[in-house]
Amino acid sequence: MGQSGQNQVLRVLPIVVGGLAGTLLLLNRLFTPDLTNSQARSDVLGVILSAVLILTGLLWQQVQPRLPESVELIGEEGFELLPELPDDVKTELAWASHLLLTNTATRSLLVWYDGQVLLRRGILPETREVTPGPILQRVLEKQKPVYLVALKLYPGKIEFNYLPENTQGLICQPIGNRGALILGANAPRSYTRQDENWVAAIADKLDDTLSQSTW
Repeated sequence: MGQSGQNQVLRVLPIVVGGLAGTLLLLNRLFTPDLTNSQARSDVLGVILSAVLILTGLLWQQVQPRLPESVELIGEEGFELLPELPDDVKTELAWASHLLLTNTATRSLLVWYDGQVLLRRGILPETREVTPGPILQRVLEKQKPVYLVALKLYPGKIEFNYLPENTQGLICQPIGNRGALILGANAPRSYTRQDENWVAAIADKLDDTLSQSTW
């Protein structure tokens, strides 16, 4: 059972326990012909405790946020680097992609720069070529990232055919004015503000390295 399923069980557990306890108290009352004062007081206390449990469960349903449901992305695990890149650039790309894949919701990513795919890593589809669509072009022109929290809701998602077809969330982060770092997640609404800031910082570092390198 995943974390989301475990949280759901915990949210409904007080309701189930409270309802079961209240039902047992009722049955016990019905099948007890002679009720003593102490038993009556115990029943009242039990009913109150059952009601508190049910109320707690209902409050948890309201207060605790439900984690977005994740999916298994369609594709094959892979790690591809442009062969002609210098070794220091390869090392930095490998380092940056590893950080993003292990510390954020990212499950698929690529670095596109000067019209070339420098890196692909994570769960990858067969399509390797990047043809800049309206969203990527806007990111390059405006020099501002785009975060699509639920990719399936956007008609323009078709331009990202170089990511798994069931990618749930996406960040398209500019690398200077010459490229972009494109991240795909396996759950919608899965990137936090801190994640976005971190992605921006890594993209700035990659821009500094790539703009000074020749190959």
